[in-house]
Amino acid sequence: MGNFLAGKVVAVTGAGRGIGRAVALACAAQGAKVVVNDYGVSIEGGTPESEVAGAVVKEILAASGEAVAVADDISTMEGGQRVVDTALSQYGRLDGAVCVAGILRERMLFNMSEEEWDPVIATHLKGTFTLFRAAAAVMRKQKSGTLIGFTSGNHQGSVSQANYSAAKGGIISLVRSAALGLHKYGVTANAVAPVARTRMSANVPMELKEIGEPEDVAPLVVYLLSDRAREQEITGQVYTVAGPKIAVWAQPRELRAAYADGSWTPEQIADFLPGTVGTDPMPMLERLKEMAEAAARKDRPNA
Repeated sequence: MGNFLAGKVVAVTGAGRGIGRAVALACAAQGAKVVVNDYGVSIEGGTPESEVAGAVVKEILAASGEAVAVADDISTMEGGQRVVDTALSQYGRLDGAVCVAGILRERMLFNMSEEEWDPVIATHLKGTFTLFRAAAAVMRKQKSGTLIGFTSGNHQGSVSQANYSAAKGGIISLVRSAALGLHKYGVTANAVAPVARTRMSANVPMELKEIGEPEDVAPLVVYLLSDRAREQEITGQVYTVAGPKIAVWAQPRELRAAYADGSWTPEQIADFLPGTVGTDPMPMLERLKEMAEAAARKDRPNA
């Protein structure tokens, strides 16, 4: 047992399996009291099994840690509030809120139904909001706390997961908004974009050359929850963890600009833009052929 998070109370959603479980166990091992939330659904979002949260609590208790399970659906406002209320009723405070819960419903954009769009946005994006909303109100009064959202490299775009990538991009903007809005109250907010072997990564139809285990992600989350990260004013950042690699993503900013003498016309833009303002190429476009070939072979190289 360590003491990097001694005295802190941390809530983790999606903590019944994979990265969420690894984070919950690591937080407990470093001295935190942990609220373990997991609705227990399948990767597609069905068949809830609330026992998964309780199983992780048993692991923590067996290792002499402290934890409590909450099996609520984090995509509801009531679910997010109940996680926070449980932390307060059990431990009297909440120092960290980590949102890992997520599902997949893969489909090409032109075939995607509302039933495939809404649950993914609800679990990832709204599920982050519900916990952030309830936790931020507590942390504002405490004048301290840390919010951590989980995003993905898919926020760059996805061939057949427009719902997932849209949610993950929204989480980054939500985290940055939280960092700006809560800074004066002593609350930090950051995002983690992991590359790790999970139920979700197993279905990616191309080789993820930089990939680690769920346990590789947990140390960064523990650090971001710690007083050391707060003292170093780490907020509004997006970090990738892939095995031994940690990387930080750039902040959005203008690359190039041009100005007209008066108003632009479409013809002027057509003549001027390609050779001046230009474009910022999408890295993923270069990998589409490889992905298509792998998908046609039904490869599952990350399983």
